[in-house]
Amino acid sequence: MRALTKDPARQDPARFDRRLYPPMVLGSILNPINSSMIAVSLVPIARDFGVSAAATAWLVSGLYLATSIGQPVVGRLVDAFGARRVFLVGTSLAGVAGLMGLFAQDLATLVAARVVLGLATCAGYPSSMHLIRREARRTGRDSPAAALTVLSLSAQTMSVVGPTFGGFLVGAAGWRAVFSVNIPLALACLVLGALFLPKERPARSGPLRLDVAGMGLFAAAIVAFLLFLLEPAAAHWYLLAVAGACLAGFVVRELRTEAPFVDLHVLRSTPALSLTYLRQFLSGVFGYSFLYGFTQWLEAGAGFSAERTGLLLLPMSLLAIVVTALTGRRAGIRGKLHVGAAGQLLAAALMLVCHADSPVLLLVAVSLAVGVPQGLLNLANQNALYAAAPPERTASSAGLLRTFFYLGAIVSSAANGLLLAGPDPTAGMHDMATALLAVALAFTALTVADRSLRRPHPGR
Repeated sequence: MRALTKDPARQDPARFDRRLYPPMVLGSILNPINSSMIAVSLVPIARDFGVSAAATAWLVSGLYLATSIGQPVVGRLVDAFGARRVFLVGTSLAGVAGLMGLFAQDLATLVAARVVLGLATCAGYPSSMHLIRREARRTGRDSPAAALTVLSLSAQTMSVVGPTFGGFLVGAAGWRAVFSVNIPLALACLVLGALFLPKERPARSGPLRLDVAGMGLFAAAIVAFLLFLLEPAAAHWYLLAVAGACLAGFVVRELRTEAPFVDLHVLRSTPALSLTYLRQFLSGVFGYSFLYGFTQWLEAGAGFSAERTGLLLLPMSLLAIVVTALTGRRAGIRGKLHVGAAGQLLAAALMLVCHADSPVLLLVAVSLAVGVPQGLLNLANQNALYAAAPPERTASSAGLLRTFFYLGAIVSSAANGLLLAGPDPTAGMHDMATALLAVALAFTALTVADRSLRRPHPGR
């Protein structure tokens, strides 16, 4: 166990150190706010650079590809060396990414900025979960429910408010503001992290071994699969073979190496953790398919401006925040998952009856239906992970939870690029809604199959 530096001001044995909240919250929201703000920027970016909707999908996929690889690696760094140094380096890179986006002159530079941003924002969430576990050990409280709720609520708030906030930024200053907003956010993170994050002695004195081969195989499998989804033609079937070969090599590598990128032995021995990751993957597929796909349809298919699109998503944002706040301290995990799945099914069914001339009330109903799973599922999966993960692997397990979520986002962005690329945006949106019905049913099946959810989780 890592030795902790003594700080009398921090050692109240009964309470969570509230000075940790500002850097934890701000660091953790960098990724969700950047994930969601870009949704209302894709159409104006495509228009300014004269590229297709499928091309702008790389702005989404690039960030999530970088984040999917970076999260478990950064989580291991946090577990080994503590949160402070990793947090400060990561948030510094977020400012660099903001500058890149502000001055970009082509789509390739914007994609590079999003990749840097994806790597930069890997530090916030694993650092926060590490600090929560650290405070749990210090205070003797197995699960600080208030801290977990604050973390989930802040990320939830930013992810659902992001499109509305992004819409106002685009309307007021253009799409570059969606990138440049990271500059002041990064500066604030640096100041708060330097002031309040505790200094810790590293758990290890030697160099940390990174599974570079495993990371390479993982990335190659994702890229090959993504390239096929973006252009699923007969001439590109070989990409699926490449993805399958890389995935097989990845599994063999991870089972044999002593310091794996993803510890498959832990996943195999902890079914509750594996099912949590799979649920989080499906949550990512559903949430981001709606966020990007439905948003794009509102602009390109129904003819709404970026500002009005953001306003139509505001009911989702507000309801999700209220749901998270009301249910955060409640002990049940299984009930949250079932109600969230029901919300997914309702939202997908309502999307199937939407058309370009649908009344605004129907569009608001869709937004409200999505707000229910948005408010419940991330919170429930986060709490399930905290209960199932080995304590010494809290940060890396939390990083992997985000990895599965972003893998879902990658799949959703590629699928949206495919389904919405046709001449009829409404038909494409209906195809997306049909796919989301299947995703919601699969999510329900995984929840039913998880027997660990039937047992009480103490300390919630």
